[in-house]
Amino acid sequence: MTVTIQPTGISPADVLAVARGTARIVLAPATIDAMATSRAIVAGIEAAGRPVYGVSTGFGALANTFVAPERRAELQHALIRSHAAGVGAPMPREVVRAMMLLRVRSLALGHSGVRPLVAEALVDLLNHDVTPWVPEHGSLGASGDLAPLAHCALVLLGEGWVLGPDGGRMLAADALNRAGLTPVQLAAKEGLALINGTDGMLGMLLLAIHDAAHLFTMADVTAALAIEAMLGSERPFRPELHAIRPHPGQGVSAANIHRLLQDSAVMDSHRDDLAHAVQDAYSMRCAPQVAGAARDTLDFVRTVAARELVSVVDNPVVLPDGQVESTGNFHGAPLGFAADFLAIAAAEVGAIAERRVDRLLDVTRSRDLPAFLSPDAGVNSGLMIAQYTAAGIVAENRRLAAPASVDSLPTSGMQEDHVSMGWAAAKKLRTVLDNLTSLLAVELLAAVRGLQLRAPLTPSPAGRAAVAALGPAAGEPGPDVFLAPVMEAARAVLASPDLRAAIEVELGALG
Repeated sequence: MTVTIQPTGISPADVLAVARGTARIVLAPATIDAMATSRAIVAGIEAAGRPVYGVSTGFGALANTFVAPERRAELQHALIRSHAAGVGAPMPREVVRAMMLLRVRSLALGHSGVRPLVAEALVDLLNHDVTPWVPEHGSLGASGDLAPLAHCALVLLGEGWVLGPDGGRMLAADALNRAGLTPVQLAAKEGLALINGTDGMLGMLLLAIHDAAHLFTMADVTAALAIEAMLGSERPFRPELHAIRPHPGQGVSAANIHRLLQDSAVMDSHRDDLAHAVQDAYSMRCAPQVAGAARDTLDFVRTVAARELVSVVDNPVVLPDGQVESTGNFHGAPLGFAADFLAIAAAEVGAIAERRVDRLLDVTRSRDLPAFLSPDAGVNSGLMIAQYTAAGIVAENRRLAAPASVDSLPTSGMQEDHVSMGWAAAKKLRTVLDNLTSLLAVELLAAVRGLQLRAPLTPSPAGRAAVAALGPAAGEPGPDVFLAPVMEAARAVLASPDLRAAIEVELGALG
């Protein structure tokens, strides 16, 4: 696959193809023309000797310090070196690649005043799989993701570190030499254009949107399987009950769960039982209200990310009429708010799943399933401690759901006196979603075990697909086994698209 960078931007699918795949990147001729046009404006400003922020002045609190023409290239190099000040473990390769591609996109919009060769140098790093070592701490989402982007830009200069083949770090100069690439000498404005913007937090948000979409659908699957195993009712998911509260996501989740519960001998076994509970617990009956609200939150976040993908977030920006103006478009508040909102929603999807797990394991509430889903409870503990693990993860997600975007700290001599913390919000969102994967995996395991214990009754097509997918690792109900590998297998099944695909072969596409 080839991703062509146009001066109109790129798509979320392009970001995924580069960040997680092997897509190559090329710059469209129109993109090169747009960058050359804006660069000519910067060259004219330099020739005229006009004072312009970032071109002929210092940065941040040093914006009123004039820089002589002969030192302006030095200024750009010094900026990159001083701003590459992050600490901590390296960010994952996919995050760094997404961030680099989005920085190319930003330059390609033709408002940054850089030479095309600067964007081409970033493209070369991506196409040669040279990934800068970007520490996790350093960005406040103030002038965007300054420190992370500076660590990327430093590699263009032949300095700093890159991720080595073994996951360690190696010198950028050695990596460029191996790839046959030459360091770049920056000109006026170019260093600033490489580091001002929201590319890191936007990259993480786009990856999170993709992951959340899969997880929210799988949350409907695991909820349906748990409800089936607990002899719950399908009636609360009838479409007419959700038409009278027309939240879009709720309707989608309810329709999914209702379809997933059809053609089940387990469900048929109690549908006409007068002794059956009139109302299921909230964690069962209200599953679409919670997962659906999360879906609606995700739709909002998609809208924010789509706007940012076509936004000019550099500072200063070069306008077509030749003006160069300072802006605040680099401020990450829109992305920080969105990431925090999605983290809250995802945390609750996990929390209600854990409540269903607890019901499945509780002999007083699971409707004749054995305690902790063990056929020989007492000597054996079944899935008792798997639920402990889920409870601990729910508690962590609740801590992570506290918004980062309200936690501004002033910097740069009070010049940057309000910051977004968007990088932190997006980074912890990724952790929440990773935790949600584990929580839904525990529910999947518990539901599969519950359905196995309902034998000889045959589960729904979704239940049969889940048992087939997890059965090789989980085995049949029996004496306790080393559970961690089984939970890892459940997590792999949950994260993969294969189980959903198998279910959709039987039922058609899920919402």
